[in-house]
Amino acid sequence: MRFLSTRELRNRPGYVRKLVQKEDLVLTANGKPVALMLGINEDDVEETALAVRQARAQRAVSRMRKHAARLPPEDRSSSAIEAEIRAVRSNRKAK
Repeated sequence: MRFLSTRELRNRPGYVRKLVQKEDLVLTANGKPVALMLGINEDDVEETALAVRQARAQRAVSRMRKHAARLPPEDRSSSAIEAEIRAVRSNRKAK
């Protein structure tokens, strides 16, 4: 996987278009990763987007399970779990 700056994307779009067809790219801004660029063909757009969304969801569930496993038993009660869900949902609405 190759790292590429947003500046290079802006200044050399044709080069980036060719490069992303050969390998996946990590787009960076100020040296920090901000996006992943995957080469696809037009027939695979929806299928690829679905696969990425599923992978993100699986990763989120995995993180939640690891976090829950580290909690003491009293924090795993139904009421504690519901309170955590409410807190996360309210944070999402605030953003």
